[in-house]
Amino acid sequence: MKDVPVISIEAAVAKVKDGDTLLCGGFGMTGNPVHLLNALAETDKKELTYVGNNVGEPSLGGGRLLLNGQIKKMIGSYFTSNPDAVKAAQSGQVAYELLPQGSLSEAIRAGGMGIGGFYTPTAVGTVLADDREVRRLNGVDQVFVPAIRGNVAFIRAWKADTAGNLTYRLTEQNFNTAMAMAADLVIAEVEEIVPAGELDPNHIHTQACFVDFLVEAKLKEEDLGSSASVKSSLKKVSDTRMNIARRAFRELEHGNVVNLGIGIPTLIADLIKPEDGIIMHTENGMLGVGPEPEDGSGAMKNPVNAGKIPVTALDGASYFDSTTSFGMIRGRHVDVAIMGGLQVDSRGNLANWAVPGKPLLGVGGAMDLASGARKLIITMRHLNRDGSAKIVEECDLPLTALQAVDVVITDLAVFVFEDGALVLRELMPGATLEQVRAGTTATFREDLV
Repeated sequence: MKDVPVISIEAAVAKVKDGDTLLCGGFGMTGNPVHLLNALAETDKKELTYVGNNVGEPSLGGGRLLLNGQIKKMIGSYFTSNPDAVKAAQSGQVAYELLPQGSLSEAIRAGGMGIGGFYTPTAVGTVLADDREVRRLNGVDQVFVPAIRGNVAFIRAWKADTAGNLTYRLTEQNFNTAMAMAADLVIAEVEEIVPAGELDPNHIHTQACFVDFLVEAKLKEEDLGSSASVKSSLKKVSDTRMNIARRAFRELEHGNVVNLGIGIPTLIADLIKPEDGIIMHTENGMLGVGPEPEDGSGAMKNPVNAGKIPVTALDGASYFDSTTSFGMIRGRHVDVAIMGGLQVDSRGNLANWAVPGKPLLGVGGAMDLASGARKLIITMRHLNRDGSAKIVEECDLPLTALQAVDVVITDLAVFVFEDGALVLRELMPGATLEQVRAGTTATFREDLV
């Protein structure tokens, strides 16, 4: 087979032109082509459209491009992790387009597959579906998402052979495999280049025909940003939050595939024991997530979860890219998703990703999970800090998903939805029926057990 050219980082970034659409792999700084992006930040290239899950951390990779004013538009899923991105979007310095994470990865895959776009139930009824075509297919309203292609893709793989075949390590596949197919010019930054034939053909993730140039660049711990190590997460957790987590844990069954959101749901992970047989899924590309590494080591030797925290792999774990991960979600292969909530209303609508007055810059995988998981459990405090209700007759915050919630667990009560109606099923320890009635503005039926 013909060898793919191996070029310098400087020669690679010289191939980017002003005004290009640049696809950038990575989830946070994991699997991120940070060396290419850092080098691009040393050039005068400008007016770039940056496509990625996020722009990375401040002063690293895409974060440097942003600080330099080289990006004119961001297309991604979760920009709130970078304060500079929030400021740039709020000020109008940078245009942006926000997509649910699964829709973003699938749009890139479609671009690489020569498909014009696709329909998905994700984001139906939300502000992210405004100005998009909605069509009813198989009895379900679905939003049309156009395909995404780039002029150039910067991706990061672990190994390449001289023919241009790539393999990835741990959760480093994420958006990289789809982006390798979806650009006119693909430059792969890799840890090591080996002779053709040394990689097992059964283990190739990106085939040689997709790759135009290789750049060898060794990864260092400082390239990983906040995922470089596990920072101590030991802190006092209130009894109230733990009570909610313990009650949510009781909803899980042996063999369930479960995805946990941020906030109270993360506490549930500490309650799960190997004998429970619960399989943890993280949307950045892992099934069989284990606890944080006890030695505090980071992403140089461990996978990371969707919170960008290094974790371990249980026996039987597997890794995959973002398109496969969200295929699991949309295809209803994830049994239970547990999320935090800002509001749930009497029809089972959920609002949990945006509040008025703050930029709509970070949706992540919430919309995909809310509409795709077989069972959706919401854990939250019963009241806001000002004493107002969070279980309301009708949500007035931006919606995450329509009629998607199955169970709501608060510090006061457990509600379920039965035949579209909100039903009070349990009181939490120490709570009274009067408290629940006073703190709930949604219409509900009482059927305590």
